[in-house]
Amino acid sequence: MDGGASRTAMMAAGGRAAHLVVDCAPYLFEDTMASRLLGEQAEELIGYHLQFGDHVVLSGTRAQVNARSSYTEHRVDTGFTQYVILGAGLDTFAYRSPLARQIAVFEVDHPATQQWKRELLMAAGIDATAARFVGVDFESDDLAAEVAAHGFNQAAPALVSWLGVTMYLTEAAISAALTVLGTFAPGTELVLEYALPPELRDESGCAYAEFALPATADQGEPWLSFFTPEALTDLLDKHGFTVAEHVSQRQAVAPELWQRTDNLNPADLCRLVRATVRD
Repeated sequence: MDGGASRTAMMAAGGRAAHLVVDCAPYLFEDTMASRLLGEQAEELIGYHLQFGDHVVLSGTRAQVNARSSYTEHRVDTGFTQYVILGAGLDTFAYRSPLARQIAVFEVDHPATQQWKRELLMAAGIDATAARFVGVDFESDDLAAEVAAHGFNQAAPALVSWLGVTMYLTEAAISAALTVLGTFAPGTELVLEYALPPELRDESGCAYAEFALPATADQGEPWLSFFTPEALTDLLDKHGFTVAEHVSQRQAVAPELWQRTDNLNPADLCRLVRATVRD
């Protein structure tokens, strides 16, 4: 972090923005707001993808962030009136999607990261009131109390997304958060991204991990947690969730979107799990 700026948030937003410039149609996901939100950083980040876009980490990042966003935002449009984005970073759903005018969107992140995002929104002339900013230090703050203080209705089911975060946390920290999320209203749905252990990765996932994991560790953000689908199912079950499905990157979008003329390919390094809070 540099004064609140999140490197991982910039890389994710850069991957979504670059996808529409570097890769060919059909697009996995169309984040038409990411480049605008990145402001002065957009040209540099997209330029890097244009120059080195076939590298396994850059192409892998574009595939990962766009596939997971596509899957998750499709889940928003299934009748929920509340959407909680944990580790929101530079997510643009609230400022881009027509659905955001019909539901309450809660962006949960560290206060310093949120201040940085507010500054980017202001600089881009984007209305920040489209989302409710819930500043939370996960080490010390009460997540349930904080979202309730911002108008979250704990009696109504919500969609909760938790993307690009759990691999940086210990299992104890993940378990603590799931304890809170498990108290949300029955029918609340969680879409969580998790990293696979080495023995379950495919060739593309191994290649991505070989480059990316040492780089993030060198930058002070090592990957700490890895789960088999079975182990994560057990953990979620213990916290009151019933798992509906585990989704690979290939499965996260329609099959025809992987019939491509560019070098964008799915990798099995991280997966999504969709689970529901039980009655």
